[in-house]
Amino acid sequence: MRKRRVLRRSLIAVGVGIVLGAALFGIAWAMTPIPDSTQKQATAQGSVIYYRDGKSVIARQGVDRRNVPLAKVPKHVREAVIAAENRSFYDDAGVSVKGTGRALWSTLTGQQLQGGSTITQQLVRNYYSGLSQERSVTRKFKEIMIAIKVDQSKSKDWVLEQYLNTIYFGRGANGVQAAARAYFGKDVQKLTVAEGAYLASVIQQPSRFADPKGADLAAARARWQAVITAMSQTGALDAQQLAAQTFPKLVKAKKPFVLKGQAQYMLDQVTAELNRRGYTDEDISSGGLKIVTTFDKKLMKAAETAVKGVLPAATPKKVRTGLAAVDPGTGEIVAFYGGDPERSDYDNAFSAKVPAGSTFKPYTLAAALQNGFGLSTQVDGNSPMRVASDPKHPIPNVNGRSYGPIDLVSATRNSVNTAFVDLGQKVGLDKVAATVEAAGIPKQQLVAHQAAASFPLGVASVSAVQNASGFSTFANGGVHMEAHVVKAVTDAAGKKDVIKPVATEVVGKQAAADTTYAMEQVVKYGTGTAARLHDRPVAGKTGTTDDSASVWFNGFTPQLAVAVDMFRDDNKTVTIPGYGVQYGGQLPAQIWRAFMTEAMKGEPVEEFPPPSDPGYGYDNPGTELDQGVPEQQPTREPDGLESPGPSDPEPTFSEPPATQGPDDPGGVPDESDGPPTQAPIVPSTGPERQAGEVSPPA
Repeated sequence: MRKRRVLRRSLIAVGVGIVLGAALFGIAWAMTPIPDSTQKQATAQGSVIYYRDGKSVIARQGVDRRNVPLAKVPKHVREAVIAAENRSFYDDAGVSVKGTGRALWSTLTGQQLQGGSTITQQLVRNYYSGLSQERSVTRKFKEIMIAIKVDQSKSKDWVLEQYLNTIYFGRGANGVQAAARAYFGKDVQKLTVAEGAYLASVIQQPSRFADPKGADLAAARARWQAVITAMSQTGALDAQQLAAQTFPKLVKAKKPFVLKGQAQYMLDQVTAELNRRGYTDEDISSGGLKIVTTFDKKLMKAAETAVKGVLPAATPKKVRTGLAAVDPGTGEIVAFYGGDPERSDYDNAFSAKVPAGSTFKPYTLAAALQNGFGLSTQVDGNSPMRVASDPKHPIPNVNGRSYGPIDLVSATRNSVNTAFVDLGQKVGLDKVAATVEAAGIPKQQLVAHQAAASFPLGVASVSAVQNASGFSTFANGGVHMEAHVVKAVTDAAGKKDVIKPVATEVVGKQAAADTTYAMEQVVKYGTGTAARLHDRPVAGKTGTTDDSASVWFNGFTPQLAVAVDMFRDDNKTVTIPGYGVQYGGQLPAQIWRAFMTEAMKGEPVEEFPPPSDPGYGYDNPGTELDQGVPEQQPTREPDGLESPGPSDPEPTFSEPPATQGPDDPGGVPDESDGPPTQAPIVPSTGPERQAGEVSPPA
């Protein structure tokens, strides 16, 4: 009787335990849903930023992962992973009873034994949010519950696809596609049996087998051999195929992606533009975007070569040089030179803004031509000039030179300050400001200066990119195309977003043609002769501010608009040892020519449209105006500057100009005339600073 009572009580206890266990399991099952979110790191795909060819890589951002559908993963690669990680994958319920028991015992006893997780369990642990990597019974139990539910609700192929795209393979590669590129330099579709088996081998110890040598290499070979043997045991390989396998050759492990040269500046501008267009930093770092920029790899190199090749070795470190090239028809910024990224976080082409000087005068000319004035219009070139709005501060020409009544072509070629002040008053400074703004220079950079009589003389600060973009308007028949650095963005799903720049009609075609014609005379006979190209027409304008604090050459052909500026960190005079004080017609024009000579190589020669009065006379050799000599002026020094002295030698050109001399340092009058003329160098996102200060990027 006693034995029966004990047996009965034992059976009751077992029954109660089973019922309680089932109840607890039921409660746990009900309270452990499949998480509705995934771990960001598990699904993040890094973005790749390319040059305009869509092939050459500028930078990689974020996690190195490229998701691929299971159909693109060769069958032998899938079979290798299954043989290595979970031979019963297609037959089990998402968990392995034997493996789970072993893992639980390991956890309870503190022994560091292998986990025994199935592919489904590994996916659950690495894919879904809410599951930590800690070794605890609670976490393991939760993992089992979710794995079973996933197995019941998802297909095996779905689980395997997510797993192959999620798992870490070493060498910084997440997912099988990135791993194929990292270890063998090819896409996953092209992997051989031996290569696929090696990737399956790596999953167990990704850090150790990433670049194995010595004992690690021996261990990697042994693991690889175990995997292909397992493939024969599962029927994935027959005896003949097994015997034919040899250990694969790994490509050299690449060092972490390092940005070189101008790449950091390119990345900064691409990121900023994508942000403006609605892409978040998270989109860029983990959205798997393919970003094709406007930057031309060859022209980027040409820009750097032009600057470094022309600047003397003795150029002071405080002297900065910026270059920007814009395609007039599209607004694409195809090249730039921003300086040394290791020296400064802000670049010289986009971020730094310096007074435009006389390169601002063509905007005033265009505004006048658009509003009823003609190239033969006479304006007052006498010096000094008193403006009714500010009679106490007369505006002079350099050296006080007077030109008398002067037409707009001569005023442009000779860069006569008072002529453009008079023209600005006649056409209206509001119309000048509207023209400049429509040509792409932001209003906030103009408002502090546009009421001043000196506004047409370039007292406002602009960047090289903005000035090149502005002049591209004239090359494009008066239509400004929004400057941009991104051509297209393709997301991880293959949806392509092609950037469509905003087109703005600034002036009519004829006004643009006449403005261009006047600037052609600057390069042919005026202060910009150092920028001449031997095989094609060029239009442009030099610019030099007070005391040569910033010096410019801004010019274009029908195919490309390019601006070059030089300035100093401290806003002091740009002086080069052995070359003296610089003007826009000197080193900036030479850099421009060096770049454009390379950029235009092989490009068809295109002519500018004719001016409104083709018989105007400035292209007829032998006339007095062709020599750049105003009437009743026996000699002319370009822009009214005194000629260089012994310490300021005239640069040598391969094609001697008809008339050579420095550009007008004036383009800006004395500081007493209107707003401050030495506007500081500032980054694009920062407020203007007092002279002598340089802002770091915001």
